[in-house]
Amino acid sequence: MSNKTHITQRALVLLFILTLAFSVRALTANFIRTHLDDPGWFPFGIYAAFDAPAQDWLDGRASIFWIDDGTRTDKAIYAPGYPLWLAFVYKLTGSRLPQAVQNVQWLIDSFAVLLIVGIGVSAFDWRTGLCAGAIAALWPLLATYGAVPLADAPTSWIVLGGTWMFLLAAQKQSLWWAIGAGALLGLSCWLRANALLLAFFWAAALWLFVSISWTRRLVLAGAVIAAAFLVISPILIRNAVVFQALAPTGLGAGTNLLEGIGDTDRGAKEFGAPSSDNEVVEQERALLNPPAGARFELYYPDGIQRDRARTRRALAIIVRHPFWYAGSVAWRMVNVLKYAGQPNGIYGSAGINVTSRKSLPERSPGRIISFLVNAIGGVQSVLRYLLLPFMLAGIWLAVRRDWRISMLILTTVGYYLVVGSLMHTHIRYGLPMQALLTIFAAIAMIQLGDVLTRTVDRIRMKG
Repeated sequence: MSNKTHITQRALVLLFILTLAFSVRALTANFIRTHLDDPGWFPFGIYAAFDAPAQDWLDGRASIFWIDDGTRTDKAIYAPGYPLWLAFVYKLTGSRLPQAVQNVQWLIDSFAVLLIVGIGVSAFDWRTGLCAGAIAALWPLLATYGAVPLADAPTSWIVLGGTWMFLLAAQKQSLWWAIGAGALLGLSCWLRANALLLAFFWAAALWLFVSISWTRRLVLAGAVIAAAFLVISPILIRNAVVFQALAPTGLGAGTNLLEGIGDTDRGAKEFGAPSSDNEVVEQERALLNPPAGARFELYYPDGIQRDRARTRRALAIIVRHPFWYAGSVAWRMVNVLKYAGQPNGIYGSAGINVTSRKSLPERSPGRIISFLVNAIGGVQSVLRYLLLPFMLAGIWLAVRRDWRISMLILTTVGYYLVVGSLMHTHIRYGLPMQALLTIFAAIAMIQLGDVLTRTVDRIRMKG
């Protein structure tokens, strides 16, 4: 088969994957759009925290980035990147509603499956990349959070782009790819701080799994860390100047750590750990006894100091009960990999299967369209149950095939799975991990397909 034919075939498959991703996300977005008043699908309270600074900046009332009042630690809860993104979308679309943000994000998320294709192709081969892209296009988990107007999907796009550059840096031993990978990690922290420490893990992976001279490994690892923190530095400098504290890109590490303990059975009953923001506020109100009628919220007043106190309290519990806490972390890891069955409580839903009833307008869409939508939903339902076994088998096959490149990808997977599960977590926080796992599922599916093909061929030959 000629090279031109290969290119044509791959282009057609890519077009099919994009069409599938576009269709699934459009149908999923239609369902989410009708549930924007349901906090189970759209946490509008969190969205409001991003929306308010975007609105204030557009109306000339305040800056999104700079904080004039050093007592307003509540303004540093979240990094300023997502409010900037909202302001851009509002300006671009002429609408300041979450529906406008949703429309832009699900459309971009459809094209983001190409990042997964690219990573799969660079790491292994075209078949792996295309198969992983098809899985990502169909998978309800990725489609659902790609259609929810929050920072999770945009953050995932950036981290996936950084992961691709990270692999290229390792394969090509390229300083510029390493700088690009680190810069994208830093950029992701402008939206969500989840990847704040990932640069160190990537640096360690370059040192451990890339077969080059130790000086070159040191240069590449240092470039990733330096680029990441150079991009993050404006936020760190702002916090240091405004609050006289070296605070990360957003507050909440102590809160999430403490609430993660409160989520467990022993956490609330035995240790008195709160499991929600409201419980944190009430406990601290009783402890600090602020004046009657004074404003007292999760991060105001003295939000940085109070969040650090929560960290100390949580760590004290963990130090006293390390084995119990390790079991709790393992349980969280299991739960964020639960893709089928009922929604997973505090760990979130793994998304919806599209159906004509849930995803199409109320007016009759026609039997053919309804049938096609229901067929896609049926495939999604089967995929939910098959994915985790295929991912696990695929990891084993990938490590046998090329352990170095597999470990580079698994570094990001392990970071989100383990480090993310050390505290209060949600399935949408780890979207980059979930997207990367499709590559391993694709390897196992291709292997199974090859085995079945060879078996059928042998049967035919015997016949």
